[in-house]
Amino acid sequence: MTVRAKKNLGQHFLTDKNIAHKIVSSLQNKDIKQVLEVGPGMGVLTQFLLEDKGLQTFVVEIDRESVAYLHEHYPELGDRVISGDFLKMNLMEYLHGPFSLIGNFPYNISSQIFFRVLEYRNQVPEVVGMLQKEVAERITAGPGSKTYGILSVLLQAWYDIEYLFTVHENVFSPPPKVKSAVIRLTRNKVESLGCDEKLLFTIVKQSFNQRRKMLRNSLKGLVPEIDKVDKSWLSRRPEQLSVQEFVALAREIEKVLHA
Repeated sequence: MTVRAKKNLGQHFLTDKNIAHKIVSSLQNKDIKQVLEVGPGMGVLTQFLLEDKGLQTFVVEIDRESVAYLHEHYPELGDRVISGDFLKMNLMEYLHGPFSLIGNFPYNISSQIFFRVLEYRNQVPEVVGMLQKEVAERITAGPGSKTYGILSVLLQAWYDIEYLFTVHENVFSPPPKVKSAVIRLTRNKVESLGCDEKLLFTIVKQSFNQRRKMLRNSLKGLVPEIDKVDKSWLSRRPEQLSVQEFVALAREIEKVLHA
């Protein structure tokens, strides 16, 4: 039995076991005893995760054909094969305590997966993910870069992020039209940003949705009294602000909104 890749699920199955092993070996935090794999497909990463007997492996898969395959080929997973949509489920129903996250993430939902990581950031100390190279570069980009954006700022506020290696399209079935990359996120020591996090998210999103505009123009819909914000911020564009500067801006806007 094999599983046919479904275009609507963004499935591209990794076929190179050496790369699969390299991805799994990129998990470094040996203190974490649970791992959740997103979109295991036919288990090319799963087989290496299961080799570590001190690690409890869970997999979440939306494709019923893949779920049946995993039950047949990896019976030791038992009820740790979770059939459902990672983007919608309450993970705390299945995992208790901290867990690492790993996966060959479907291209069409990779950004949404990272937004979920942010929701569970206090339970997820480490993430190793393979995704579209372009998105990987966006997440790891720093200020001043054309690829620096919403995910860069929000993820880097909570995680140290490393671009590990590039993966060629010919090691997938079917081959995608773009290259892939593997990145690692390691939770930093920040417990609180000291600002209204929902407001920060809104500011970052609104700024980058109009990234060519100066902050004075992109944020005036959010802050009617924008001119009460320190003028030194207002003539800048979003890609010119570091993560820490976005946090400082959020604190200042919070004061203006509640004045």
